[in-house]
Amino acid sequence: MSPSLTLHRADEAGALDYVERLLSRADLPTADVREQAGAFRVATVAGERVGVGGVERHGRDGLVRSVVVEPSARGQGVGAALVAALADEVRAAGVERLFALTTDAAAFLAAQGFEPVARESVPERIRGTAQFASLCPDSATVMRRSA
Repeated sequence: MSPSLTLHRADEAGALDYVERLLSRADLPTADVREQAGAFRVATVAGERVGVGGVERHGRDGLVRSVVVEPSARGQGVGAALVAALADEVRAAGVERLFALTTDAAAFLAAQGFEPVARESVPERIRGTAQFASLCPDSATVMRRSA
């Protein structure tokens, strides 16, 4: 059963330090978190922070950013619920496709409906993001799904 979670804008919740700390502990890029602050969400369950994630919107395409769940909340469906909530949010804003880059979460993303795609097939707007162009290694798997 998926937990009932609530998403909060990280920039409005004063939670950017939390986002950076959680991403850093997971060895994920933090260099542009403040620049992309509006893209990040903090997930809570019963008022407790359980994870973070985000989607950079680029027209009808979105780039999923660093979904991380607190160690104490792992294995409870929080990650899947977080991805679903992020997809619902951006779909309502007109995003049709989601892209993701990963070095170690391909199986998790596949379980959320993402499929591997060739880097060359990714729209230029997504390829031009800092995440795609420089923050993630070229060896990262590129994945896509419908929003």
